[in-house]
Amino acid sequence: MKKHNLILSLLTIIMVSTMIACSPSTKIVGSWKSPEIGDKKYNDLFILALTDNFINRKTFEEDFSEILAGKGIKSLSSVNVLDPGTKMQNINEDQIAAIIQKEGADGVITMGVIDQTSETRYVQGSAYPTGGYRFRGYYGYYGGMAYSPGYYTTDKSYFIEIKLFDVKSGDMIWSAQSEITNPGNLESTAMTFSRVVVERMMEDGVLPTN
Repeated sequence: MKKHNLILSLLTIIMVSTMIACSPSTKIVGSWKSPEIGDKKYNDLFILALTDNFINRKTFEEDFSEILAGKGIKSLSSVNVLDPGTKMQNINEDQIAAIIQKEGADGVITMGVIDQTSETRYVQGSAYPTGGYRFRGYYGYYGGMAYSPGYYTTDKSYFIEIKLFDVKSGDMIWSAQSEITNPGNLESTAMTFSRVVVERMMEDGVLPTN
C-alpha cells in the first residue's frame, strides 16, 4: 500500500510539473495612450475582432463585452450587426459607421493577431525524495531518490494588437499588444484575454473605474 501511494504521489508531482511547464498565460507586453485624450473615459464601445473565423470572433467579442458589462460599461459586438459569413476585407465601413453612430458608441475597439511564434525548449528533469522526514521535518530526510526525466516542449505564442479609436475624431487614442502563450480552450483563453485587456485599459485611464 505504501509503495502504491508513493508511486501515485510521484506521478502526481511529475504531472503537475509538466502542466506548469506548458501552462497558458496572457500578459500585456506594452501599451500606448495618446496625450491628447486627457482625462476622457469611454463608456460605450463597439467591439470588432479582426478575424474571418466566426466562432473565434463571436467568442472573443462576447467575452470582452461580458467583462465590460461587469464593470458597468456598455458595448456592442460586431457579431450582432454583421452576417456570420462576413469577410474582414468586405466590411462596408460606411455601414459600420452608421451603426456605431445610431447606437451612440463613443469608442471603437479592434483586436487582431499580428504574429505567432513557436519555441522548443528543454525542461530539466527533477529528483524527489522517496523516504520520510525525521523529527517532524526539522532534521533532513531518509530514504532514496526518484527521478523524473527531462523533456522537450514547444511553447506557442500569439501576439494580439488591441486598438481603441475615438468615434467623433476617428483617431486612435490607445493601443496595446498582448501575448498569449500556450492557449488552452477557446472560451477560457478569450475570457482571460478580455479580463487582462480591460484591466489594463482601466489602469491606463481610458475606461472608467467605477
